[in-house]
Amino acid sequence: MINRIGSWISWLNVALVLLICIDVILRYLLNVTEKWVIELEWHIFAAVFLIGASYTFKHDKHVRVDVFYQNYSEQQKALVNLLGNILFLIPWCLVVIYASIKYANVSFSYLEGSPDPNGLPGRYIIKYVIAIGFLLLIIQAVLDSIEKIKTLKWS
Repeated sequence: MINRIGSWISWLNVALVLLICIDVILRYLLNVTEKWVIELEWHIFAAVFLIGASYTFKHDKHVRVDVFYQNYSEQQKALVNLLGNILFLIPWCLVVIYASIKYANVSFSYLEGSPDPNGLPGRYIIKYVIAIGFLLLIIQAVLDSIEKIKTLKWS
């Protein structure tokens, strides 16, 4: 599931590059800038970042400080990752999911849009993407924790 979502969301990068190119061309050749285009750029970037985090985590491509970790055995790495998931990642994801759903629900309750003239309507949509991104991340963290437990159990 995470692989399919990650592959799908990666195509938003292509859309983002095209949108930015069009925006730059219009801005510098025709001196035309639309607020909704700029807002759409950061909405797409936020969606790629938030939803792509679980894919990045699944493939172990996230940022890691490898001062000691790189020299650990597979069992030690599994233990460090398991403890990190249980003590830090999963609780933090729960906090962010809880807070972001409340945040998005308030935004949805009054159909919040951009405060800027000609901005995007439906700002609550990107706020729900925060919760979706962290929900996917917690799912991957649980799956990763199960894998680490298996590594520790069978090694």
